[in-house]
Amino acid sequence: MRAVFDTNILVAAFLTEGICAKLLTRARRRDVDLILCDGILQEFKGVLKKKFVASPHEVSDALLVLSEAALEIHGQADPIKPICRDSDDDLILACAKGTAADYVVTGDADLLVLKTYEGISIVSPREFEQLFTD
Repeated sequence: MRAVFDTNILVAAFLTEGICAKLLTRARRRDVDLILCDGILQEFKGVLKKKFVASPHEVSDALLVLSEAALEIHGQADPIKPICRDSDDDLILACAKGTAADYVVTGDADLLVLKTYEGISIVSPREFEQLFTD
């Protein structure tokens, strides 16, 4: 199964030891095919630098882990018709659509309310984890 993790999931995976970290571990073990796009990685870097004041070395290490965890990293996704009030959310949907993902995993309420987009399921980390335990 192919999944795009929203930036908030990736950040939480590095800052906490909860379900998001577990999902990143699943991606590293190839239990799930993690798909990322350049725009997501750029947003991830920006959040680590600005919001969490991560050093360049810490950001580099985090990006290395993501590159090892991701099955594919695509260039900039083709833009989509704006759907969300936050254009960063549209970036996530564009990445998922452009890479034929099965799931978008997010904690963002603006995305979760959609439930699906172009046949792609939009789920919370807990809902995604349940796919492995049911």
